[in-house]
Amino acid sequence: MDMGELDARLKMSADSGERLERIRELLVNQSNKNRFAISCDGEKQERKPTAGAYAAGNKGGVSILEVHDVSIRYITGDFKDIGLKEYLVRRLQNNYHVNEFWADRNISFTLEKGDMLGIIGTNGAGKSTLLKVISGIMEPTGGWVKREGSIAALLELASGFDGDLTVRENAYLRGAMLGYTRKFMDEKYGQIIEFAELQEFQDRPFKQLSSGMKSRLAFSIASLVEPDILILDEVLSVGDGAFRRKSESKMREIIAGGATTILVSHSLQQVREMCTRVLWLHKGEQIEFGGDVQGICSRYAKFLDEKQR
Repeated sequence: MDMGELDARLKMSADSGERLERIRELLVNQSNKNRFAISCDGEKQERKPTAGAYAAGNKGGVSILEVHDVSIRYITGDFKDIGLKEYLVRRLQNNYHVNEFWADRNISFTLEKGDMLGIIGTNGAGKSTLLKVISGIMEPTGGWVKREGSIAALLELASGFDGDLTVRENAYLRGAMLGYTRKFMDEKYGQIIEFAELQEFQDRPFKQLSSGMKSRLAFSIASLVEPDILILDEVLSVGDGAFRRKSESKMREIIAGGATTILVSHSLQQVREMCTRVLWLHKGEQIEFGGDVQGICSRYAKFLDEKQR
């Protein structure tokens, strides 16, 4: 169900309470399709992973996330882009061709419970595309991903929100999309709003919030629902300095609680201070991966310096 259809149906509801109930009703089927969900009593309930098998020869602790030879290809210029009529004309004229672009090629790594992975690389390195595959939004062209536990992903901060709904309604909407029950959200809602510092804005239309406020709400929902795997794409850099420090403190708390976190950030200082592992990507290729955080970050910084000369 797209946001337009959801918005049309929600407008049929008369008041805020009815709309909140309607949000849950409309999204419960979609939420149930998620690989992991929250049971009716608020407890996390694991479903069997559907992608890949356990990597042979894995040693050490129990892995919670495995990415094995993942490649993602985009195709441009095919009939879906140009339309059926233009496709037929070009075929008749022998002038039809498609272009392939590999966003990522043969990416492999394993994370254990409590790891915090920092993914670094210049723009166009394939970082955000890889996160979409890890979170299950996209299927890889090649390779596989195995996940254990519930996932909360903040990839595009504005996604999943409706500007005409209130802050309160959007909190429940995002929670439902993440697979959480109404009861669970009722229990967590106060903490979410308090952490996001939006107590005075709960009944305002979401579109009236600043971009920083929207980011704080999205981050608060993702972090306070206690996921097993938390994915963050450039979201710790939003908001003022005080909120950034609070966000980083929350990340350390989540890591201490055993959650596995993936952070995409252009701040090497942030990666150095918070991450236990680093993945360096460049133009879709895996340059380095490992626990030598300081060493990998230093080599990446040297690469950036040489590139700017």
